[in-house]
Amino acid sequence: MLRIKPGDIPHPKLHQYLLGSIAPRPIAFASTMDAEGNPNLSPFSFFNVFGVNPTTLIFSPSRRGRDGSTKNTLDNLKVVPEVVINVVTYEMVNQASLASTEYPAGVDEFVKAGFTKVPSELISPYRVKESPVQMECRVRDIIGTGDGGGAANLVVCEILLMHIHEDVLGEDNMIDQDKIMLVGRLGKAHYVRAFGESLFEVEKPLQKLGIGIDALPDHIRLSKTLTGNELGQLGNVEKLPDPEELVVFRESPEISELLETICDVSAELTKLARTYLQTGHPYEALKVLMVAGKI
Repeated sequence: MLRIKPGDIPHPKLHQYLLGSIAPRPIAFASTMDAEGNPNLSPFSFFNVFGVNPTTLIFSPSRRGRDGSTKNTLDNLKVVPEVVINVVTYEMVNQASLASTEYPAGVDEFVKAGFTKVPSELISPYRVKESPVQMECRVRDIIGTGDGGGAANLVVCEILLMHIHEDVLGEDNMIDQDKIMLVGRLGKAHYVRAFGESLFEVEKPLQKLGIGIDALPDHIRLSKTLTGNELGQLGNVEKLPDPEELVVFRESPEISELLETICDVSAELTKLARTYLQTGHPYEALKVLMVAGKI
């Protein structure tokens, strides 16, 4: 493996390794205002949410790598500690990227990038009309980590008011990922769509206690064909099927016919188990694999 000690390579090169490996990253499209009321708009992918009580969003307008100077967003926040964090969608990502251009202080990126200003209700900076979720925030703290190029400035924000466009809500009145069409930032010039075929679900083990991969029968746990993801799904079931269940399952029409007519039964049962896993039925998959282990 490639081994890297951060102090042994130039900061820009280390920066690229980090951007390529810690990804995808959500994008904070930050709207701020200077002391004279001039708006500023810029995207930052060093960003995430860290709590809800109180609400805690943190993004980092890092110092410029070439000379360690600070960005207009950070300068504005030091005099007007308010920011609107707008989410970035696929439909506006090129405009948002354009807004990252290092225009001189006082230049209006809303105008340069073609976005529409909407007055906020509780703070001074404008909201971005084209963004489906806009969060009016108060800055609680700014934590500088250094003075050199690439040093972070952690802007800790508290949400005062959220605006969510109803068009991105599903039938449950929550945000539908396929409707909001968010994008994430990767390394180099790459982004990722966070909707459509890119989405997949992983059952979270919050309401139940999974048996764990270590509790699976050895022929399953040590399988050379099952992947780590597949074992993870199997280990998330709450119990192993008991012998009576396996007898009933083995005698079911689907399994008994397969056992009687297929030559390579083991391979066919593994294929059937994968089908169950892919359709969200790990307990049924486990029964198939346990039956296969007795052949």
